[in-house]
Amino acid sequence: MNRKKITVRTLKELYKNNEQIVCLTSYDAQMAQFADEAGVHLILVGDSLGMTVLGHENTVPVTLENMLHHTAAVCRGNKTAFVVGDMPFLTYQASITQAMNNAARYLQEAGADAVKVEGGVNMAETISSLTSAGVPVMAHIGLLPQLVLQEGGYRKYGKTTEEAEQLKKDALAVQEAGAFAVVMEGVVEHVAKEITEMLSIPTIGIAAGPDCSGQVQVVNDILGLFTSFIPKHTKRYVDAASVLKRGIKSYVADISNGTFFENGGE
Repeated sequence: MNRKKITVRTLKELYKNNEQIVCLTSYDAQMAQFADEAGVHLILVGDSLGMTVLGHENTVPVTLENMLHHTAAVCRGNKTAFVVGDMPFLTYQASITQAMNNAARYLQEAGADAVKVEGGVNMAETISSLTSAGVPVMAHIGLLPQLVLQEGGYRKYGKTTEEAEQLKKDALAVQEAGAFAVVMEGVVEHVAKEITEMLSIPTIGIAAGPDCSGQVQVVNDILGLFTSFIPKHTKRYVDAASVLKRGIKSYVADISNGTFFENGGE
């Protein structure tokens, strides 16, 4: 498929034309190539790689160096999709200077097109400083995985009037600060719909219902690579884990039985 490099302007045009923005996570060059060739608009190098790639229980242990390493790999495999690098836990919250320095590394060293930060009203000043300096920022409100230890787990947000109003304040704050889009994770559907309708920037939903401007899913979930459980918010399109396991078992059998060279090996 031939298409031009997707930019912030492209995403704004998709939003203006009421076209759904397709976002998918990727963590390496090969998967990024597949996502790009399939027509994904936006590739998120999520700190979810802590669980999907590095074997952690949550995103908290993920370091800046982990993220830069994987973001650079994704950028090498990608040609046209818009690549956003997740800024991990405590790499942007300490100060605006910290956020600026670390965000610069995503663009200058890893080759990302933008960064993503978690938070609403509390992150508005940081987002404003980054965007004023020329760093495209995707915001993230609702369920914030980096706060899992503080929150004691994962849940839906916006069930109470107070939470719904705070989410709206967060959304407006990041829009005013200059974010080009906002991820809404784990937000009650009707609240996500209300926020989408009140904003003038795209909302990218995950576990936030069908009314957002686009959707993002974890690639390991939709391909059936994550086998422990199937999250409620996703859809498994293939059972890649079973295919890969069969392939590896066949290889083990061929070597063990001495039949590798009889079956096409050289």
